Amino acid sequence: MDSLFPEGPEPTKAKNQESSNASQPLAARMRPQSISEIAGQHHILGEGKLLRRAIEADLFSSLIFYGPPGTGKTTLATVIAQTTNSRFEMLNGVESNVAEIRDKIAQARTWLNLRGETTILFIDEIHRFNKAQQDVLLPHIERGTVRFIGATTHNPYYYVNSPLTSRSQIFQLEPVSTQDIVGVLKRAISDKENGLGNLQIDAHENALIHISEKSDGDVRKALTALDLAALTTPSSSDGSVHIDLSIAEESIQRKAIVYDATGDAHYDTISAFIKSIRGSDPDAALYWLAKMLHAGEDPRFIARRIVISASEDIGLADSNALRVAMDAQQAFEFIGMPEGRIPLAHATVYLATAPKSNSAYAALGAALADVDNGRTLAVPPHLRTPTRKKLSAASGESENALEYFYSHSYEGNYVPQSYLPEGRHYYTPTENGLEKRIKERLDHWKSLHAQHSPPAP
Repeated sequence: MDSLFPEGPEPTKAKNQESSNASQPLAARMRPQSISEIAGQHHILGEGKLLRRAIEADLFSSLIFYGPPGTGKTTLATVIAQTTNSRFEMLNGVESNVAEIRDKIAQARTWLNLRGETTILFIDEIHRFNKAQQDVLLPHIERGTVRFIGATTHNPYYYVNSPLTSRSQIFQLEPVSTQDIVGVLKRAISDKENGLGNLQIDAHENALIHISEKSDGDVRKALTALDLAALTTPSSSDGSVHIDLSIAEESIQRKAIVYDATGDAHYDTISAFIKSIRGSDPDAALYWLAKMLHAGEDPRFIARRIVISASEDIGLADSNALRVAMDAQQAFEFIGMPEGRIPLAHATVYLATAPKSNSAYAALGAALADVDNGRTLAVPPHLRTPTRKKLSAASGESENALEYFYSHSYEGNYVPQSYLPEGRHYYTPTENGLEKRIKERLDHWKSLHAQHSPPAP
């Protein structure tokens, strides 16, 4: 990237110098020169959208772009520099230090004072900067010495300091659609100056669609696969290069799932998995399970979430769900991968198709709220230990208040008696699955309790 924007006493405006260099990879040569050439991102770059208006009017200060690799974060920054006729300086969060940041800022100040030229300071992987490095930028952003653009694959609200995010407009870039990537590939095939237009390529539509789908929203990956297919496929007798589906399949192998074990994809995917179980959709739950396993997610993490879901979402509607979840966790520990994914799938389908109830979980939440926010309740005298009862009697507590009725001495092993002062109520059973029987049992006990006095044992 340094060859794009040479440093020295008089840096050039941002130009795509890679495009004129045939030795550069296709993805570098086809880097967009204008907003209209950027693939995808219609939600922020479409006609009339906020970011596009701000760029075209040259009315922005600091920006942070975040999204998966290959979605155009660096490209968008260079296009902004070209569109606004600004100098472009680039740093990387992995390699750069405070001294380099200060050096770039000093250069920007010089060009601003001598020529009135604005500098865009682009920092890739901004989340890799520590707090001190990020704080160095703040006063210079405030004074307008530089226009800051950061790029990250991590959610900036978690991984970038709040003083920096509060001074920046944040835009999320999405994986590029298959249709948009196919358009990029066709443009590369026909482009004689920067692309493959001089090779007389005949690419089948299904081959381009396959490459686009397997690239998983990453334009760079798709162009790299097309470049490989074009350069390694022998020409036919008429001099053309035919790229069919079989060649496309060889050029782009196993899909590299966009998945960060500690980032947004990790949390979003497990969230989709649990919500699919809760929503009783076994097909969706299996897909998200497959995605996590394919991407290398820790199966123990998945197993733990399945166990949680068994109690949180199925609960008393089918208490066997918790047993199935625990058995799946134990089975995985016993047999390991790859066969361990089978009991995980077993538990996933069982939970997704089981009746649902969160009544026990909700009841605990209500009780915890009372403990946290209300007056702490004392244990009723008749439920205290024998020693404590004697102390209560000695202090003048009545005999009736101290009498405890032993449930197993009564018919049905139940006797009406108060176990909680002030008549508080938390658990309300549903009529889903086996919990309907629990509701019937509680209703019967309530009817006995309405008699106000325990029957004779």
